[in-house]
Amino acid sequence: MNTIKSESKFIAKAMNAIADPCRLSILQEIYRRGEICCGDVQGLTGLSQPTCSHHIRLLSDSELIECRKEGRNHFFTLNKNNFKKVSSFLEKFHQEEA
Repeated sequence: MNTIKSESKFIAKAMNAIADPCRLSILQEIYRRGEICCGDVQGLTGLSQPTCSHHIRLLSDSELIECRKEGRNHFFTLNKNNFKKVSSFLEKFHQEEA
């Protein structure tokens, strides 16, 4: 797959993940805390464990978060490099033309 198609696919997946209000609140909480565990997500959203897992999986599949396993617990952090890619992509739309 060429680089442009690959980048477009990544951006589309990331933007879709960010577009959901529940997932956006999860991302904001990870940003505030630096790291959260699955139980924190349930407390934050008030959603069932399977629904939380679904949202976390979509964020992970979009490569916006990273997961670290410690025993039975999963801890989630932001993938800052991929947020930089999304930010760089969006910056193109507001830059002045040369």
